[in-house]
Amino acid sequence: MGLVDTGPIDYIVVEFPGNRMTGEGFPLLVDLVDRGLIRILDLVFIRKEEDGSVTALEIADLTGDGNLDLAVFEGVHSGLLGQDDLEEAAAAVEPGNSAGLLIYENVWAAPFAAALRRGGAELVASGRLPVQAVIASLEAAESAS
Repeated sequence: MGLVDTGPIDYIVVEFPGNRMTGEGFPLLVDLVDRGLIRILDLVFIRKEEDGSVTALEIADLTGDGNLDLAVFEGVHSGLLGQDDLEEAAAAVEPGNSAGLLIYENVWAAPFAAALRRGGAELVASGRLPVQAVIASLEAAESAS
């Protein structure tokens, strides 16, 4: 697969207050991969210490239940992330908490994106609307009508 056939690539940083990771989202992430909707390029977990220092966590039994929750993702590493990226992601995380940093390709959008590129189109802007902001706007619009 060439770069021209690649779908849009996104990242998310998910904070786990108090380093509490339940693992509830992991099966859903695996399902997205299994259904071919996304392809994981990088998955890294970090801990931000009270002094602000950042350490990478090994993918292992993150929930402490004796099962290797993320064994399916072991070795997922594209080389895109460096220590500077981990530090930048950690800037959004409160001290004493952990976070997961996920970089993924939107495989579902690859054919559409490839067709646009073949036609000479270029992506000039992209973004994501926070769900909380959308809900607040919809509620405000509903109460105004």
